Amino acid sequence: MEERVVVVDDDAIILRSANTVLSEAGFKVTCLKSGRLLLDYVTKNPIDMLLLDIKMPELDGFETMRLLREWEKENGKKEIPVIFFTANDDCAAETVGLSLGAMDFIRKPFAAEVLTLRVRHLIDLIRLQRDLHAEVERKTKEIEGMSLHVVQTLADAIDAKDAYTKGHSGRVAEYSREIAKRAGYSFESQEEIYMMGLLHDVGKIGVPDAVINKPGKLTDEEFEKIKTHPGRGAKILQNIEEMPKLFIGARWHHERYDGRGYPDGLSGEEIPEEARIIAVADAYDAMTSNRSYRGVISQDVVKEELEKGAGTQFDPRFAAIMLEMINEDVDYKLHEH
Repeated sequence: MEERVVVVDDDAIILRSANTVLSEAGFKVTCLKSGRLLLDYVTKNPIDMLLLDIKMPELDGFETMRLLREWEKENGKKEIPVIFFTANDDCAAETVGLSLGAMDFIRKPFAAEVLTLRVRHLIDLIRLQRDLHAEVERKTKEIEGMSLHVVQTLADAIDAKDAYTKGHSGRVAEYSREIAKRAGYSFESQEEIYMMGLLHDVGKIGVPDAVINKPGKLTDEEFEKIKTHPGRGAKILQNIEEMPKLFIGARWHHERYDGRGYPDGLSGEEIPEEARIIAVADAYDAMTSNRSYRGVISQDVVKEELEKGAGTQFDPRFAAIMLEMINEDVDYKLHEH
């Protein structure tokens, strides 16, 4: 593909010379006589490399570049690589140019070989950087996909400890992500909450199976063992430096909005939002899953419990979003199957 090079200079001789040299080297060249013409040209045409004279009437090269960068930012465009033409060895001018993001300077009058080599070298460098960036993005997505697979496998292992909660962590994660989405969270934050939801019960790894699977009422001593799982889970997840907030759901999903939860007795806004979201999703899934002592609770009763718990057990904002999701679920599909 022919690279598109634009040359901006008020000197007609320089424009003709640059056009001849760069066209012969295989570039598609456009010559413009002023910064104003350039700022109009970029709105309609793509550019791979810009050669810009510093000293021009009306708009000099520096002011032209500042306006170009503003336009690129406002319109979400990638920055066009810029080489400045300069007629002297002015260190101050080079400092200003570099601070604006110029990639190189070429002295006038230029040698044909120097101009061609500089432009070719920088275009190759930029292409290499873009290819590298694309490869890094691809690898990052690949690694994230692998990480998610590992986390999902771990979540399944946690759920397997409880004979009555198959798929619980995955459902809590899905409900949490949907609540976050409806609450206006960014895509990245939704994915973060999904991961927190998957691992909210990771601390149950340290709770004896006999306690988790006891069909009847727990003794006070057994309930104290259950209550250790948020702290245990937080300790496990706090070691994951790549996701410093991952422990939040594990530690505080059993806190209550009225401050009567555990392990820290936090209330209201003291409880991190992510944990308040997961608390609603967790309670909803607990009510809509089979247990040793009961089947899935009816949708009307689930709604009543969420309405009753809003402002006491649950953050009323997130409880309202969960109720909205229930009202839309006319066929009652949001439960354990």
